Amino acid sequence: MWRIAILSAATVACAAGCATQGPQPTEELTKARTVVEQADKAQAQRYAAADLQRARDELSSAELANSKGSYDAARSYAESAAVDADVATARASAAEAQRAAREAAQGNATLQQESARGADSPTPPPPPPPATTDLEAYPPAPPAPPPTPPPPPEPPLSPR
Repeated sequence: MWRIAILSAATVACAAGCATQGPQPTEELTKARTVVEQADKAQAQRYAAADLQRARDELSSAELANSKGSYDAARSYAESAAVDADVATARASAAEAQRAAREAAQGNATLQQESARGADSPTPPPPPPPATTDLEAYPPAPPAPPPTPPPPPEPPLSPR
């Protein structure tokens, strides 16, 4: 009789616990995996390592909870992983944009220095190269050989 009571209580507890679990979070897990992969491709490891690691840890927890049948916990972990991966991607994008802006500013400063140096220079810029015609594009002909000297004059004939 005790066995029946214990089995009945276990069945009721499982039914109550299982009834609160939603469906398996397949879509949430797929989205989380995809967003974490995108964060990796966006070089989030370089600029937002902590956010990316947190997203990976949450994704691992989501997969573990899903394998144990804790679908609500898996869904929650997967959603958190996706959000943290999005944050990591956004931070990486912002850092890349700041780096590009610094490089552009440095390039502009260099151009301004070169421009100022050129304005202070007393020498004018070199003239542009002359335009070439089709005939000028061909290589020059080799020099002509020097002329041959004329033969020496013949001595006059003497009378005999």
